[in-house]
Amino acid sequence: MADSQFKVRTMKRKNVKGLALNAPQPRPALSGADAQVPGARRDDDKAAGQLEIGVEFRLDLRAEDLIVIRELGHGNGGTVSKVQHAATKAIMARKIIHVEAKNEVRKRIVRELRIMHDCACPYIVSFYGAFQNESGDVVMCMEYMDCGSLDGISKNFGPVRVDVLGKIAEAVLGGLAYLYKQHRIMHRDMKPSNILVNSKGQIKICDFGVSSELEGSVAETFVGTGTYMAPERIQGAKYTVKSDVWSVGLTLMELAIGKFPFNNSDNDDEAGGPQGILDLLQQIVLEPAPKLPKSDAFPSILEDMIARCLMKNPDERPTPEQLFESDPFLLAAKRTPVDLEAWAVSMMERQNRKSHLQPTPASAKMRRH
Repeated sequence: MADSQFKVRTMKRKNVKGLALNAPQPRPALSGADAQVPGARRDDDKAAGQLEIGVEFRLDLRAEDLIVIRELGHGNGGTVSKVQHAATKAIMARKIIHVEAKNEVRKRIVRELRIMHDCACPYIVSFYGAFQNESGDVVMCMEYMDCGSLDGISKNFGPVRVDVLGKIAEAVLGGLAYLYKQHRIMHRDMKPSNILVNSKGQIKICDFGVSSELEGSVAETFVGTGTYMAPERIQGAKYTVKSDVWSVGLTLMELAIGKFPFNNSDNDDEAGGPQGILDLLQQIVLEPAPKLPKSDAFPSILEDMIARCLMKNPDERPTPEQLFESDPFLLAAKRTPVDLEAWAVSMMERQNRKSHLQPTPASAKMRRH
């Protein structure tokens, strides 16, 4: 995506009837499509040396092994850079997070990193490893997704085709179902900017580390706005995996129509101020959920799936696993062949960008036309 800065809305503490809000710190102002938090490929992570966080968790990376190619984004909480591992030549995204070096914080980070190491799912960015640098910051290396996020793709190219949207839904719900079933982890921050694409057409979710184990550290550093939060979460109720499903519904609708589904999204690139965000949160809680507009472009099974995701009562929402295994739109998406690589490469070509991945016959053929 173009290397342009974009503004991120934040909110301050303010008492509003019916809302129980936390006040997250501003998210780093990331630049361009690459300014997401990707991860790295596991097939290379045995080639590096060994460092240690505390005494609990050994990691196979060294700061001196990482060659910085360029910075992707930065903020008060840390930086994200595109780097190359010197020994293996693997391209990675390195995320430096500034946290206090207290034992309690470090233990929470170690637990989260262990979960990331254990994740083996094609719908989740691969984790390379992590260590503490000389300043005590946590350094995480993960898979670099060269097409960037669906947030950037949507802003640059408009609404996503329905066949591609089906594959996005398949990847997102498959990843969420895996995280919860295998690790009892909820994402807690699902939105277009946390869904990444590479030039092979792979779609993966990231930043599921913004979870309960890191709410006191990494979450405060990189947390976004609350606009994708489920109504029950805004009101202070317990977070469940069905809260993630609400966020998926909003995300899919936004990608389908090319803008955030609620009314005040017309100026979504503008900060709008804390009051504007609180008004939006009240709208999410108090008004009916948005519906996918009637259009010949949208099949009824897509309308039905989004409506199920956006049930105001969480008890009436399906889980990610239920959607992934039995929803008619998901089942149709799984059966439908889509050349995602051609889709991804076409977006990069329109921006005069090249893949860092090894060209395949399909992508090479597309580049010749």
